[in-house]
Amino acid sequence: MPTESEIKKMTVPDILARKKSGKKITALTAYDYLMAEMLDETGIDIILVGDSLGMVVSGYETTLPVTMEEMVYHTRIVSKGVKHALLVADMPFLSYQVSVEQAVANAGRFLKETAAQAVKVEGGRTFVPVVEKLVASGIPVMGHIGLLPQSIHKYGGYKLQGKDPRASNILKDDARRLADAGAFSLVLEKIPAELAREITAAVPVPTIGIGAGPHCDGQILVSHDMLGIYDKFKPRFVRRYAELGKEMRMAFKKYIDDIQSGNFPAEDESFS
Repeated sequence: MPTESEIKKMTVPDILARKKSGKKITALTAYDYLMAEMLDETGIDIILVGDSLGMVVSGYETTLPVTMEEMVYHTRIVSKGVKHALLVADMPFLSYQVSVEQAVANAGRFLKETAAQAVKVEGGRTFVPVVEKLVASGIPVMGHIGLLPQSIHKYGGYKLQGKDPRASNILKDDARRLADAGAFSLVLEKIPAELAREITAAVPVPTIGIGAGPHCDGQILVSHDMLGIYDKFKPRFVRRYAELGKEMRMAFKKYIDDIQSGNFPAEDESFS
């Protein structure tokens, strides 16, 4: 394992350079110090403190109740475990939609109060002025189009976006406008693979897919989903790399059984 002095910190220019190099971008979410440290040690490129924490950590039904205070807190503790990855923080619902001025103030909190290097903003052309102002203020922005979890009530569910020609063209235009506004990368969520391929070819910045097929410049998943910890539902695009939820429940049950049977603590786990 490299020493701290040998660890190279990922930067926004490093991510932008992947578009030309062709090396795929790897990204996952983290919400606490321990998970962040383990992820960072693997050499992952991007760690996103997602507002998905509302569902997988806080127990909300959607991401909408997540506050700026919650996001700042979780980003701060995640940052303590990150030495290599580019750290990106999600802008929660109503932290940037009210006004450009409020967006700058809230995004600035992530850079001032945590070690975040960038923020992620959901939405297309409507938020181009927000992206432009953030970038002009020295705050790197990761865009996010396609399925927007903060607009879940508008969609009526977590549905595939960009299926028909009109919706497809809108997303292509949104991608171009966000890139022109200065976004250094774009998350493409739950759109057809062919549409993601076309967007990836059309924009000069990297695309990072989640349920958008194999043609993006990188991929991201929610860590709790791919580890099998959060198992209330399993989207089609999630590959389970472990079933830790089942293993954790088995371990908890074994612990209870060992206590009740008198098997724990044993003699070598006790002091004299």
